[in-house]
Amino acid sequence: MNEFLLVFRRDYKTKEIQPSPEQLQAHLSRWREWFNDLKSRDVLARPLQPWESMGKVLKHDKSVTDGPYAEIKESIGGFVIIKAGSYDEAVEIAKGAPILELGGSVEIRMAQG
Repeated sequence: MNEFLLVFRRDYKTKEIQPSPEQLQAHLSRWREWFNDLKSRDVLARPLQPWESMGKVLKHDKSVTDGPYAEIKESIGGFVIIKAGSYDEAVEIAKGAPILELGGSVEIRMAQG
C-alpha cells in the first residue's frame, strides 16, 4: 500500500458561492460520514486531527503574513493521508470527498520513498 495526500481546496472568499448556515451543517455532516467510512475501511493512513484555519504564510521575500494566502481565491480547507494501492484507487477514494459538492477540488499526491 502507498500513502497519498489528499488536499482539499475551495474558494472561501467569494461571498456569492458560500453555503448558507443550513447547507454548511448538512455539508459538515457529509464530511463526518465520509471520514467514518474511510476509517471503517481502514483507508486512513493517519488519524484525523483538527488544524487552525488561518496559520501563517512565508513568502518568497521571506516576509510572513497571516494566512490563508490572500492573493488567490482558492484556499486549502484541509487534508488527509490515505492508503491506496495506486493513483487510480486514490482518485476513486477522493471522488467521495464532500468538497466536490461545493465546487472545490482534491489534489492527490503520492508519498515518495
